[in-house]
Amino acid sequence: MSDEQNKPMPEQPAQPMQPSGPQNAAPKAGPGRPKRMVDLDPSGQVTQKEPDRANRQFLNYSFFKLDPAFRRLPQAERDEIKAEFAAAVEGWVTDAPAEKGHIQRSYSLVGLRGDVDFMLWRIAFDVREFQEAQARLNRTRLMGYLSQPKTYTSMQKRSQYVNRVEGSGHGMEILPGQGKYLFIYPFIKTRAWYDLTPHARQGMMDEHIYASEPFKGVRINTSYSYGIDDQEFVVSFDSDYPQEFVDLVHRLRYTEASNFTLQDTPMFTCVKKELAEVLNDLA
Repeated sequence: MSDEQNKPMPEQPAQPMQPSGPQNAAPKAGPGRPKRMVDLDPSGQVTQKEPDRANRQFLNYSFFKLDPAFRRLPQAERDEIKAEFAAAVEGWVTDAPAEKGHIQRSYSLVGLRGDVDFMLWRIAFDVREFQEAQARLNRTRLMGYLSQPKTYTSMQKRSQYVNRVEGSGHGMEILPGQGKYLFIYPFIKTRAWYDLTPHARQGMMDEHIYASEPFKGVRINTSYSYGIDDQEFVVSFDSDYPQEFVDLVHRLRYTEASNFTLQDTPMFTCVKKELAEVLNDLA
């Protein structure tokens, strides 16, 4: 062996240690594509993730059904009762300080479903605000003619599968009521979904997201209900095009992640209207 071969190799400068975690598991996204990430410790047992107590938006979808007896009241009385109810609904937003973050949208389902007539979508930073909103309504005469067949409560949080999607509701702020229609359903995954490896779940969600990308006229708002309601998620879609939403849902039936859906009904088609229009649809 020559002296050249016996020379020690020059010492290489130490490379900084790369932190492990989801941010390094994601490939770089191309222009206009979502940034993917894989959460390798979703249960938090390895990293012992700290609880997140930051202020977040809570969402409440309240569906109402009218007793037909209301329609038999004299017209003048109906108008007076509806005006009282409208003042109570709108006062929840107008009377609240801005820091409470109250947002409210009204939708009609008259003629679209037999079990509900209208829906109020409320957003606030504290679930107790929804109790205060409902208490206002309970003190009106119209609530004596209304039942609430369905109510869903959820919370906004960042998706673990998409770091950022431009123009979508996967981020940290819900933007409600952007379309003429809102399509809503509660959603539950099978337990087998949670038994998959993080990379297997991410791969299926990549396919699911990629299949959705052409549908630019549909905006998704995914919210989470783990532990605070019966469903795991409430999924709502803002759009001006019902036909586009039908095609989107149909296409997603062919993705692998669809095999792990336990429940995605009932599905509600809600038409955005001003509250006065919603009440006039009733009687």
